[in-house]
Amino acid sequence: MTDAPARKTGWLARLRAGLSKSSSRLGDGIGGIFARRRLDAETLEELEELLIAADLGPAAAAKLAEDFGKTRLGKDVTPEEVRAALATDIAALLAPVARPLVLDPARKPHVILVVGVNGSGKTTTIGKIAAQLSAEGKRVMLAAGDTFRAAAVEQLRIWGERTGCPVVAGREGADAAGLAFDALERARAEGMDALIVDTAGRLQNKAGLMDELAKIRRVLAKQDPDAPHSCLLVLDATVGQNARGQVETFRDIAGVTGLVVTKLDGTARGGMIVALADGFGLPVHAVGVGEGVDDLRPFAAEDFARGLLGLDPAA
Repeated sequence: MTDAPARKTGWLARLRAGLSKSSSRLGDGIGGIFARRRLDAETLEELEELLIAADLGPAAAAKLAEDFGKTRLGKDVTPEEVRAALATDIAALLAPVARPLVLDPARKPHVILVVGVNGSGKTTTIGKIAAQLSAEGKRVMLAAGDTFRAAAVEQLRIWGERTGCPVVAGREGADAAGLAFDALERARAEGMDALIVDTAGRLQNKAGLMDELAKIRRVLAKQDPDAPHSCLLVLDATVGQNARGQVETFRDIAGVTGLVVTKLDGTARGGMIVALADGFGLPVHAVGVGEGVDDLRPFAAEDFARGLLGLDPAA
């Protein structure tokens, strides 16, 4: 059996490595601003601009810079002190949204609707969640509701084979709502713990997507008035501040209850999670820093904040 502390250490190392592009941008900027300078109004303004450039968002950047300056104006501060203080303040800002995805044992199955634009890593995320739930002894069924993309259906089938999870799929272009209805009916009959439903992500046809997702929710509710019990929005971190528009759109269309952020290892825009937490307050259930099953893990505020600033994990 894998040693739990070793697994955590391994994940923290991957998280820090995955955030290295983001932390390098912030670290270099902080070093440039605060090398041999006292903290004054000008340096605070430069810090705020750096945080905005690192995709933390104007509101969060202003608040973090203001809080940092409250007790330090006119004092000598080192880059190391700035990074440590920012990590603490960012962790405090993120703590309320760092909430893992937990199945409700009273739901048989707990229905998870997964939404997001094409290319965000949605289907891969579903496979990873299924793998992790299965490893915990949960019985999981997958529904290939992105019926317009044969590649998505095939990808989900592969994950089903890999994880031992049955996959409900239809012909290409089949009615996604009807497929979701059949999947829930089967999942209930077979006593599944979770049903994870993939969906299309064609934002360029926003009206059609809205109608399709609304229909899926309606047909699921015919069998269980509370279904779906969770609606996860998968976001690609490389889009940076454009993620705000995706959150607004899918929140309004699909009733998003939580976020999963992927591809943090491919971007210097990891700060976008701070902007989303500050702007929307939606739970961030998990973050991804690679392709492996273990590269998607529950979001931990302090670990992320320290990784974002290039600091070692807290002891």
